[in-house]
Amino acid sequence: MIKIKQAVIVEGKYDKIRLSSMLDALIIETDGFSIFKNAEKQKLIRNLADKRGLLILTDSDSAGFMIRSFISGSIPKEKIIHAYIPDIFGKEKRKAEASKEGKLGVEGMSTQVLTEALERAGVLCEYAETPSRQITNADLYEDGFSGTDGAQERKKALLRYFSLPERLSKNSLLKVLNTFVTYDEYKSAANAVNEEYKD
Repeated sequence: MIKIKQAVIVEGKYDKIRLSSMLDALIIETDGFSIFKNAEKQKLIRNLADKRGLLILTDSDSAGFMIRSFISGSIPKEKIIHAYIPDIFGKEKRKAEASKEGKLGVEGMSTQVLTEALERAGVLCEYAETPSRQITNADLYEDGFSGTDGAQERKKALLRYFSLPERLSKNSLLKVLNTFVTYDEYKSAANAVNEEYKD
């Protein structure tokens, strides 16, 4: 079992059941979009954020990002750690058909994929060394992942390279990269992606 001090925020009961098999942590469900109107649960989440911090682990589809954004909007960013699962297409066993976007949610992820997502978020390595050089917006621009022709496609390729969801914003991408990738590892990935997109 992986012990996590933060309260872990997930969307539904099946996500909670999935994570309970591998985490020793307090896991709170948002009950999907009902969190938007549930003032009591919002207050609970704010209190937990204040006392122990939050680890948000929602699905990588648009609904998951909406819920993540809603919670993030009412809590100081230093109280939140974001963990992201990659875009993996498929269908959970219990469901008759795939989700609208065809992506597996938290409940459908393997233990290895979930563990890697937690590692990338930095919760499994509290004493990790700080990278000697941070990755910056300027790096993303210089390497063609932002503000240039074809940047969107190259950014998607970079996200795939690191098994991150395609909906990740530029700022979230920087935070995630600086949590689990050294500058040299980023440059190696950037070179590999740009090699793919050479004319």
